[in-house]
Amino acid sequence: MKEKISKIKQNALEEISNIQENLKGAELENALKTLNEIKVKYLGKKGELTSVLRGMGALAPEERPVIGSLVNEVREEIENSLKEKEEKLKEAELQEKLEKETIDITLPGTKIKRGSKHPVNRVIEEIEDLFVSMGYDVIPGPELETDEFCFERLNLPKGHPARDMQDSFYITNEYLLRTQTSAVQARAMLANKEKTPIRMICAGKTYRREDDATHSHQFGQVEGLVIDKKERNVSLADLKGTLEVFVKKLIGKNCELRFRPSYFPFTEPSYEVDVSCFKCGGKGCNLCKHTGWIEVLGSGIVHPNVLKMNGYDPNEYGGFAFGTGLERLAMFKYGIPDMRYLYANDVRFLNQFDRKDEE
Repeated sequence: MKEKISKIKQNALEEISNIQENLKGAELENALKTLNEIKVKYLGKKGELTSVLRGMGALAPEERPVIGSLVNEVREEIENSLKEKEEKLKEAELQEKLEKETIDITLPGTKIKRGSKHPVNRVIEEIEDLFVSMGYDVIPGPELETDEFCFERLNLPKGHPARDMQDSFYITNEYLLRTQTSAVQARAMLANKEKTPIRMICAGKTYRREDDATHSHQFGQVEGLVIDKKERNVSLADLKGTLEVFVKKLIGKNCELRFRPSYFPFTEPSYEVDVSCFKCGGKGCNLCKHTGWIEVLGSGIVHPNVLKMNGYDPNEYGGFAFGTGLERLAMFKYGIPDMRYLYANDVRFLNQFDRKDEE
């Protein structure tokens, strides 16, 4: 049995050493294949060493540990020889690949198409920079909101008809995706325990179920809120002046504003704000539907009920609020004809806005 094991070892090591190392192409592939065949021949499930182990049952009990130990030594020696030869063949294979796949690093690289900062993000940053320069704070808020802050604290109790167009994506009976960033206004008022003046804006995503092709279930909003003591006389004149600065900075210095009475549950009185059409200069065109005006935002004086529900005495405090859609502002600012372009993620569309801002 020992002689048989010794013969297996000799044959295996001899076959392994006979495999040449400095090979290329098909010969190298054949050498690796031959090396694997040797491994199977001697160490596989039906290999010669495995056959020896299977025949150990016929040996005397005192011979079995001796033969078992010898088989393990031979196996280890063959495995080491196979591993050493394989490493050398793999090294030769790698060198051949490096020679064939040499890259000329002096050649110009392939240009990768890149976009630019998204137009909606550009508008958000420009709005925030403008209002910060005017003394406002930028306050974030949760997109998953409670019914209390999304509706009730904004003078929209359960059953209010104005809820019909906003009751949308409820997670539970109490939580829903916010339908307006106005919810942050209520949170800001409640958090202001010292009743110091509030000048804040909040920009972010809002969600509503929309049933027509001209609206999206997700859109951006920016809301502004100013609250101060009534003795400071925060009035409609302040609101108008603020919005004039805002609109002229975002859309164009030649724009004119028009206030139309409207209705919002959280302001009283309430106003829709139109700007003169920046395309036709107010003469009338397809963009403004031949009226000369384009509606851009809603605004008004904060409703006494909203003040009261959020910890302010309406006899002592007052202020104004306003809100508008971010996509609409981006479309006006950059002359984008279709809102769907904003969400198409097309590099051809997005890579032009660095140039547009430079212009």
